Amino acid sequence: MSTAVQHAPEFSPTPSQLAIAYSVCRGITRAAAKNFYYAFLVLPKSKRRALSAVYAFMRRCDDISDDPGLSFEDRRQRLAAWLDALHSVQQGHPTDDPILLALTDAQHRFKIPATLLDQLAQGTAMDIVEASYQAQGFQVQYKTFEELRVYCYRVASVVGLVCIRIFGYQDAKAEKLAEQLGLAFQLTNIIRDVKEDVSLGRVYLPDEDLAKFDIQASQLQHAVDPARLRQVLAIQADRARELYRSADALLPLIDEDSQPALWVLSTIYRRLLEKIARLQYDVFSQKVSLTVREKLVILGKGFLKRLM
Repeated sequence: MSTAVQHAPEFSPTPSQLAIAYSVCRGITRAAAKNFYYAFLVLPKSKRRALSAVYAFMRRCDDISDDPGLSFEDRRQRLAAWLDALHSVQQGHPTDDPILLALTDAQHRFKIPATLLDQLAQGTAMDIVEASYQAQGFQVQYKTFEELRVYCYRVASVVGLVCIRIFGYQDAKAEKLAEQLGLAFQLTNIIRDVKEDVSLGRVYLPDEDLAKFDIQASQLQHAVDPARLRQVLAIQADRARELYRSADALLPLIDEDSQPALWVLSTIYRRLLEKIARLQYDVFSQKVSLTVREKLVILGKGFLKRLM
């Protein structure tokens, strides 16, 4: 933070301003967070509002990095400007942006480190990098799973670290478990979204895994043997299943009033992964998701856990 702004007057939004700001974030979350929103519903109001603010911030980052109407350079500049705007509000300057207003309030209430919020934005910036695969039409690609893990840490594991600040925890072991669970969620998304990501010129399946079954990344744009692709996706699924076990260990480490929400979220994602597996990893003919009814059943069980 610049020393030139350290003496800026502290901006204190009114309760009505915060109520409107959180309402905007809740609307964004309800419209866009197909899985997270259900888990948020079983949280106490203050935690539910805070997570909606965090999600809305991430959504804005993603929208900037994915905007097809902007050049790569324009996306980078827009994302940098968005992060600068966050820093300005964190330093006490006023804003009329409801997302930043709600986010900084949630950050103060739940003592979320500013570095974690920076890393959320930096993770989406990794999607803007023009990789060496540009000749094949790809913007992003990872040679090894360890390279992919770095990306997943920034866009998903960091989300887990933010969430447990809001959930509440005392044991430091919760942090590593949250990182692992975030990685499991992201691997599930990668499996589900292969077709969509390829359409954007992005491949998140590691080269080393594709090579095991004689698949080149460029083939994913056209036609690839479903049996061979199924094996590549199964590798990612096995990794995710192992990581999902961290949810079982994390659950008792967070505050009791947040445990049902974590249970709902991890259950939705686990069942999504198993649904994809039952469909033989056919993610090209359809985008696999749980039905609203399936999610509501899980949500109902989550509410029961909150009442117990």
